[in-house]
Amino acid sequence: MQINNVQRVHKNKTKKRIGRGGLRGKTSGRGHKGQKAHGGHGIRPEMRDTIKKLPKKRGYRFRSIQTKPYVVNLGALDTAFEAGDNVSPKTLSLKKLIRNKKSKRIPVKILATGKITKKLSITGCSVSDKAREHIEKAGGMIENKGTSQL
Repeated sequence: MQINNVQRVHKNKTKKRIGRGGLRGKTSGRGHKGQKAHGGHGIRPEMRDTIKKLPKKRGYRFRSIQTKPYVVNLGALDTAFEAGDNVSPKTLSLKKLIRNKKSKRIPVKILATGKITKKLSITGCSVSDKAREHIEKAGGMIENKGTSQL
C-alpha cells in the first residue's frame, strides 16, 4: 500500500449556510418576511430592553465626599451615663451608642432630642446650639468644641 492509495473512513462535513439561495428554494429556510428573515439584522438583545426600561438618574451618581457625623441624642446620653461622667467618642463607643469604623475617625454630633437631667462633661464632640443650652442648664460643661477623634 502506498500513500496515494490511502482513503478516509469518514468524509469531511461542511456546514450548510442558510439564506444564500441555491438548493433550499425560494425563502431558503427562513420563512416569509420580517425581522428574522432578513440577513444581518438580528433581534435586539433582551438585556438592552431591560436597560431601556430603567429610569435615567440625573446628576452625580456618587455619595457625598464629606463624612457625615454620628448623631447622638441627649435622651440617649441621659440613659447611658451617670451624673459626673465624661462623654467622649471613646466612651460613646464603649457604651455602644456609636459604631467604630476600623480605619476612619468619624466625628460625633450631639443633638437636642430628648431631655437631660444629669451633669455631664463633654469632650471631643460637636454640639448643636439647643443641646448646648440644655447641657449647660443641667449643670454640665462642654470642652473642645471642634470635631471628635476616636
